Amino acid sequence: MAKSLVIVESPAKARTIKKYLGRGYIVKASLGHVKDLPRKKLGVNVDKNFQPTYFVIPGKEKVVIELREAARKVDFIYLAADPDREGETICAHLKEVLTDKELLVEPAPANNRGKKKKTAKGKKTKKGAAKKKVEAKKNEKPPALNAGPPIDKRKKIFRVSMNEITKRGVQQAFEKPTQIDTHLVNAQQARRVLDRLVGYEVSPLLWDKVKRGLSAGRVQTVALRLVVEREQEVRAFKTEEYWTMDANLSAASPPAFDARLVEHQGKKLSIPNQEASDRHLAALRGVSFRVTTVQKKERRRNPVPPFTTSKLQQDSVRKLRFSVKRTMMLAQRLYEGIELGEEGSIGLITYMRTDSTRVSQDALDEVRQLIPERYGPKYLPEKARVFKSKKGAQDAHEAVRPTSVSRAPADVKRYLKEDELKVYTLIWQRFIASQMAEALFDQTTIDIAAGDDYRLRATGSVLKFDGFLAVYEEGKDESRKAEEQEESAAARLPEVSEGETLKLNELKPEQHFTQPPPRYTEATLVKELEEKGIGRPSTYAAILSTILDRAYAAKDRGRFYPTRLGELVFGLLVKSFADIFDIAYTARMEEELDEIEEGKLKWTEALSEFYEKFARDLERAGEEMENVKAGLPTDETCERCSKPMLMRIGRHGLFLACSGYPDCTYTREPTLEIPGIESDENTPEGQTEYCDNCNREMVLKRGRFGTFLACTGYPDCKTTKPLSARGRPSEPVPIGENCPQCQGQLVEKIGRYGIFIACAKFPECKYTRHKTLGIKCPECKEGEFVERRARKGKRVFYGCSRYPECNFTVGHRPLAEACPECGAAITYEKRSKTGDLRYCRAEKCEFEVPVVPPAGESVPQETASPAD
Repeated sequence: MAKSLVIVESPAKARTIKKYLGRGYIVKASLGHVKDLPRKKLGVNVDKNFQPTYFVIPGKEKVVIELREAARKVDFIYLAADPDREGETICAHLKEVLTDKELLVEPAPANNRGKKKKTAKGKKTKKGAAKKKVEAKKNEKPPALNAGPPIDKRKKIFRVSMNEITKRGVQQAFEKPTQIDTHLVNAQQARRVLDRLVGYEVSPLLWDKVKRGLSAGRVQTVALRLVVEREQEVRAFKTEEYWTMDANLSAASPPAFDARLVEHQGKKLSIPNQEASDRHLAALRGVSFRVTTVQKKERRRNPVPPFTTSKLQQDSVRKLRFSVKRTMMLAQRLYEGIELGEEGSIGLITYMRTDSTRVSQDALDEVRQLIPERYGPKYLPEKARVFKSKKGAQDAHEAVRPTSVSRAPADVKRYLKEDELKVYTLIWQRFIASQMAEALFDQTTIDIAAGDDYRLRATGSVLKFDGFLAVYEEGKDESRKAEEQEESAAARLPEVSEGETLKLNELKPEQHFTQPPPRYTEATLVKELEEKGIGRPSTYAAILSTILDRAYAAKDRGRFYPTRLGELVFGLLVKSFADIFDIAYTARMEEELDEIEEGKLKWTEALSEFYEKFARDLERAGEEMENVKAGLPTDETCERCSKPMLMRIGRHGLFLACSGYPDCTYTREPTLEIPGIESDENTPEGQTEYCDNCNREMVLKRGRFGTFLACTGYPDCKTTKPLSARGRPSEPVPIGENCPQCQGQLVEKIGRYGIFIACAKFPECKYTRHKTLGIKCPECKEGEFVERRARKGKRVFYGCSRYPECNFTVGHRPLAEACPECGAAITYEKRSKTGDLRYCRAEKCEFEVPVVPPAGESVPQETASPAD
């Protein structure tokens, strides 16, 4: 009989660990968190020192019962969740569900939809009786889970933390098991309660003043603030003209080179307009050009440290065009284990949520042995490089690195999917390069006098020894790319001597215009969040996803801009909660969470200080916040009656309505122009967009109905992007298929209920169909799922596009995510009042896991009537 039970979060991680532990161990997966705050209540007693009440997550009852049954049969229990705050909290909750006599579960809501209250004829229900019923329900004790008796208190429960899921990593963890770190648990609990208080107290305020269904988050609102304030900077930016002037010169030795005009009469030169440019141009014609100084020096460029989480996310966005969310999903797979043929399942990288650049001595020894073997002895520095982590970094974890550098990308290529290989290659190359010799450049600077009044300068840099650049070069943002391209254009300079006279070949004046600060990409937004101390490595992906999912921000050509709704919500929140959503204050809260983790601060003290200020702001906001439902004044007038138009919000978003309602019922949508975003005709040719589905480049194509963006992966990927997504009204977009009725071209259109496919010959041909989800039908293997609506009512279901030849239907949304237990290609998402579930429909497969919102997305469930 097995003597020990090991509990991890995922089945993939369980499979990898199981092979290293042998027969004496049972390894089971908790499938993430097993307990959380209730979904439909605050779940925090502010009056009792912020005491939280945790419930077994709906849908996890079966998992909890199985874990308790397994725990009763063993002598030792090892809790092996991920080595961070959230993993520590999962372990603490697992210990509770194994040892507590009574486990609370959320009661299933009574389904009263469609049922009318029965009252005696001519009588009204008494308000007092209804109020008492509500109060009684509020004080009702939650039901308990019948999970059998708890485990014997004398059984030993240990905590094991693995930075890498390899044989060595697992064995080292089990040789030195520890106990649950309550400081880590308290730090995570403080974050969870903070987010719950803000989400549950502020969100209803937005429902009352703006629209039901909106949410506010402690960190997401600050991230939105960065996006909105950058947009405001862009709009306020005044473009200014300026000119530069280069002289193309020849020396006695080739090649010819360009020198930039930098000084006039001993002062830094500024050329504001063409008139000034022409004046300098005329003065430079006919003067002699003479070399005054030549400076030569060797420049060294050191390698960058191995990846932290944020640097991995940034480089993946820049180099691979993967979103932050996708990067973390792929890294999680590489960490939990990949099947490598006869070797079995092995974790290929260390834990991917870290802000440390520390590397173990074993890993340093291995990489220093590989570098001279693979690249030559001159690529190995004398000593191993040690990088200093940023202030406040959690050095308990290592940097993100391969678990063994001997597994080169080429060696594991056949076992990895294309995107997994790209991320692994990035991590492997960065780690190897971080321990290699520096790159060496010969840099030359030539100063040139033009007559008595002007000075020009030429700078060139030539690579002498590539060093770490033989393996890896860090991705760069556009501004840094432009600077380096300018340097490389003048990289080769001829041999010249001081006093040498140069021949003028050409003077090249060039007009420029100052550019506004660039909008954030995912890479630069993560960088900004990290630099300002907002969020932590484990939260960046959730923060970015949340502001996009809530439609507070959108992306255009990979850059964030706020939606009108986002700007509206931001303005209301920042005005009413100036402190809570202040960038510096949010950063200070992150520091306090670190202090709680280190045991320097009690979590209840931090919350008490926060809530005192928050409660005052909340009370004031309830009285003073503008009521958007009543309409906000605008500068526009009604086309019918000339009265002022009001900006209002309905279930489909913002719209303009006449203030003369109900006498005048005129409404219209706001203009579609997005300030600062160029029209497609003015888009620079070099500005590339990437497919949201496969990350390949998208190209501009022209059809009979105008221009559209199409994926270069066609026909494997048929993604197209209507131009309305880029700030212009939509035109029908050809999809490359013929109409089955008249053989005309099929186009993608946007109607009042969303995107659909129609024949381009309309109205002669009225063929239409739903746009497919891109997921193959599991029944016929030919058609694809489409979203349909029942003829009676609004019930949504999903069926095969080959109907009626194939009549397969399902009531829950299909997901292109394989089942982790049986390997079925499709799983399904079931939505209900008790919570969303992801499950598998395969026969005899019992996979079912709740879809839990990421940390920081605490939004109270709506219990009132739908929004107006």
